[in-house]
Order: sequence, then structure tokens, then C-alpha cells
Amino acid sequence: MTQFTDFGLAAPLLKALAGEGYTTPTPIQAQAIPGVMAGRDLQGIAQTGTGKTAAFALPILHRLAADKRQPERKGARVLVLSPTRELASQIGESFRTYGKHMGVTVAVIFGGVKYGAQHKAMANGVDVLVATPGRLLDHLQEKTITLRGVEIFVLDEADQMLDLGFVLPIRKIVAHIPKVRQNLFFSATMPTEIGKLASELLTDPLRVSVAPQATTVEKVNQRVLFVEQGRKRALLAELFDDAQFKRVIVFTRTKRGADRVARGLEQVGVDAASIHGDKSQGQRERALADFKAGKVRALVATDIAARGIDIDAVTHVVQYELPNVPESYVHRIGRTARAGADGSAVAFCSDDERTLLRDIQKVTRQTIPSFDRRNDKQLGAATAALPDPGGKAERPDTRGAGGGRGAHQPKRNRNHGGGGNSGHRHEGAPARSGGHGGGGGGENKPAQQRPAFKGPQRGGGNSSSGRTGVWSNR
Repeated sequence: MTQFTDFGLAAPLLKALAGEGYTTPTPIQAQAIPGVMAGRDLQGIAQTGTGKTAAFALPILHRLAADKRQPERKGARVLVLSPTRELASQIGESFRTYGKHMGVTVAVIFGGVKYGAQHKAMANGVDVLVATPGRLLDHLQEKTITLRGVEIFVLDEADQMLDLGFVLPIRKIVAHIPKVRQNLFFSATMPTEIGKLASELLTDPLRVSVAPQATTVEKVNQRVLFVEQGRKRALLAELFDDAQFKRVIVFTRTKRGADRVARGLEQVGVDAASIHGDKSQGQRERALADFKAGKVRALVATDIAARGIDIDAVTHVVQYELPNVPESYVHRIGRTARAGADGSAVAFCSDDERTLLRDIQKVTRQTIPSFDRRNDKQLGAATAALPDPGGKAERPDTRGAGGGRGAHQPKRNRNHGGGGNSGHRHEGAPARSGGHGGGGGGENKPAQQRPAFKGPQRGGGNSSSGRTGVWSNR
């Protein structure tokens, strides 16, 4: 089996990897690292959770170590473009972790925050600049950042860039970069427009691919629950009656839907937080921190907000609504199959979503076990008893009412596991006296041999700041 020591990586990188306890590369790392070290362009097809950040960060740092030079003022030797602030911050932290014995300088630039700290971080130049396209364009227009000295250009999550409308900004940014450079291009899928962009950027690229079926689908215990759209809230609440649902990511299609589902969970006694593009950076960071710390059991998210977020020990993923793009199903369930662990995923499917389910099963080459909860009297009664979570009202559903918990009865505390009084309250949810237990988050686990390396442990060190929108280890 290939080991990191087989690649000929610089000694400081091997020291950093050994310090993290990792020796064995993931498949995409094994395929990509030698070619990138040799200076080749690369086109990688892989979703998050496969270790692709290390697949480009390690060989890039090796090349920087082999040719040390001072970056020019306001400039960078390496540019990494990322679609979201959260993913940009994680990539920056990865470079810091791997390069901690090299004295590498890294800055992370994203929007939604003030410019002052970003100007300061870039004043003397950095080895690695990780940025979101919109804020980087602003700096280029204001001439507070220059890309004249970029030697290596990385475009990460290219298909998500397309979804967010960033293809034109990317082309504008590329116009500022020297034509002679190394290009690394990563995407989970390859739609026509992304394929065209790849052909524009890459020259005789090395092509590597990690199939999602082999890395995620087979590792996750999946099931589909057929249910009426109007009864999904009651079914979700029922799932949380199971104490095994300790740390759960719930996916919705829309931002408003994420807020509504989170409020609904709070109303039935489940500590929840939502994360999506309309949340401020501070709100997103607090929600993630509370989820990682076990202060909330449920993180309700949209696809874009969750892409790239690396959270270990997620026990379950619930797809409250099926995604319109089948590949997104794989991204979603991959949130619960981290660091070599197995996971569990539940998908709700209404009659209107049957076509989406067929597409998902075709793409993943599997028949997902299904259970029919339609016309369920217990769900009907529970739905009738639920309070309105606010926002756009769902279609009334009173079929099968009779029996069950009445609306006048107090809500149950579904935060099993006890342990602490978090006092967390989802924004917009009614205040409660006291808080609920953490739901089993952060429990101690016995030491065990580490699986194949997929990225550094998050947190600690010089992390990015939600107040400044910049990270630097200067």
C-alpha cells in the first residue's frame, strides 16, 4: 500500500503529517500528488470528504519548499479560488496545518466583512491566497491585491461555482494571472459549462477521478420514507425521539425552508440551528460551533451552505426534501461518512419527488430500501397537534387525525443524552426557560488506529475570523 513517505515530499511536510498521525493517502491523493509535484496541470473529479484538499495542498507546499522566494507586495505565489467562506477558511487552515514547519504564509479573503484587516494581511504578500471570487474581484479593482506573481492556480468546487454564478467572475480573475502557470481544477461533477471552462484553463492535464459510489454510497446505511409533504415535520420530530439521532444534519432545498424546519424542531423540544447564505458570517460560525460542541442536535442546511463543511461524528443525515440534482444526494449523505466511519441517512420522499428519487437511484446505481408512511394515522394526529413554525404555511393535513399527543399538552424534550444546559435557542424560535442537553455530542471515544488521511483536525491555531474575513499566520 502506498504511503506518504513514498512520494518524496519535503521533510517538513512529512513531519507535519506524522504529527497528525497520518501515513496512508486516500485514492485521490495517491493519484494526484505525484503529477502535481511534477508541475502538471490536473483535472480532478471528486466530492468533498475524499481528501482532495490535501491532494493539491501537499504537492503545492512541496513545490514552494523546493523554490523559496519572497512573494511581491500585495501578491501571492499560489491562488486558490473557493465558492464559499466556510470552505475557503478550511482550505486555508489545511495549508497552515501541512506547512507549519515551513514558515509558509497564508491569507484567506472572503466577502461580507470589512476590508481593513484584509489589506493588512496582504500588504507584504503571502505564499498562499485562498479567496472567494466576489471579494477577490473587489480587491483587484481597488488594486489592493495583485496576481502578477501567481505561479499555481487552483479552482476548487468548480460545479458549485457554476451554481453560484461565478463562472464570469472566474474568467475575469484569470485575466489577471500570468499565462505561464500550473492549473489545478477540481469539480464533483462535470456539466457542459464546467467542461468548457476546464478546457480553457488546462493544458494537457492529468485526469484523476474518484467515483462517489466507491467512496460514499456503499458506506452509508440509507433508507427512504414515503410521506406526504404536509406530514414531514411530524415524521422528522418522530425521528428525533430515537436517542441514536445525536448529531444530525437536515437538508432542505431553500433558505426559508431551512429556517422553518429549524423553528419547527425547536417547538417540539429539539435544539436546532439553521445555516444558509442569508445568515451573517457570525451566525453561521456560531451555528457550526454549537453543532460541533453538541449544544444543538440538528443543523438544518441548504446544499450550498453545507458543501465543504467538515464535521466529524455526524450520526445521521436527513434529507427533508430530495435535491434536484442527483449528485447532490451523494454529497449530502457523505456528511455522515467521515474519516472512514460508516453513517446513516434518511430521505423523505413525497409523491411529487418520486421522479427525483428515480434519478438518484439511477446515478448511484442502487435501489434504496424504502418504507411507506403515507396515510399513517399516528403521523396525521401528530401533524394536527404541531404548532405553526411561522413563515409560509404548509398545506393543511388533517387526515388520519385521532389519538396521539394533543396540541394543549407540553412539548417533549427530545434532546436525549442530557449533560449540560446549553441554553441555545434557534433565532426566531420562542424562548424557553433553561436549555436542553447536548444530545450526546462530544462524548469520549476509545483510541483507535486512524483511517486513511482525509484532512487535518479542524479548530485551533490561527483560524479565520468572522469579524475580519481574513486569516493569516504572519
